[in-house]
Amino acid sequence: MTELEHSHERGAVRARLREDAKPSYVRDFVYGGIDGAITTFAVVAGVVGAELSATVILILGFANLLADGFSMAAANYSGTKTVIDDIARIREIEKRHIAEAPEGEREEVRQILAAKGLDGEVLETAVQRITADHRQWINLMVTEEYGLSLTQPDPLKAGLMTFIAFALCGAIPLLPFAFGMNDAFTLSTIMTGLTFFGIGAVKSRWSLSHWLRSGLETLAIGGGAAALAYVVGYLLKGLAG
Repeated sequence: MTELEHSHERGAVRARLREDAKPSYVRDFVYGGIDGAITTFAVVAGVVGAELSATVILILGFANLLADGFSMAAANYSGTKTVIDDIARIREIEKRHIAEAPEGEREEVRQILAAKGLDGEVLETAVQRITADHRQWINLMVTEEYGLSLTQPDPLKAGLMTFIAFALCGAIPLLPFAFGMNDAFTLSTIMTGLTFFGIGAVKSRWSLSHWLRSGLETLAIGGGAAALAYVVGYLLKGLAG
């Protein structure tokens, strides 16, 4: 028998369920990391394709790290805050509905629970228990009627995680040029490819995909974007002359 992720003893179950669910920032890091590596290497590939200097690569690359990284972080912050604000708005709506139309709201709870297989006396008891606690009542409506999660990340932390990942992974394609290495573009390509693969392999920990498949999938996505940028830069190189 394989080792399970957590204990199912009564005391352990009680303690685990009493803990508040903690938000995950894995999505924010993966989102920022992949986009940082893709967009920065796209700058590198485009400039190399246009046969411009390493100085241009560094100027555009670091400008991209700051400007695009901040833009992504701000967008993630705003998007996360919008969801949280929407949940707060819906909670106020349900609070008002419970005050003004309690029987209608009880009927909604009854039908939600009936759809889950409860009926008869058990159903009515469950409806009474849930609607006796307005907080639990509203929580049920938020999750079951609107399909929203009660566990939401902190917008500031989400935005900061996105920026950190963007800056860290996005800086990797620039390192060979910053240190004046020989055949810098080849090294940048290899290092960026390894970054793509590494991000994909790590994110497989939070999915059912094998780490190799996840890594190759992310590598293919990033490589495709980079190849496109190189081709565009190559085709437009005459405009820079």
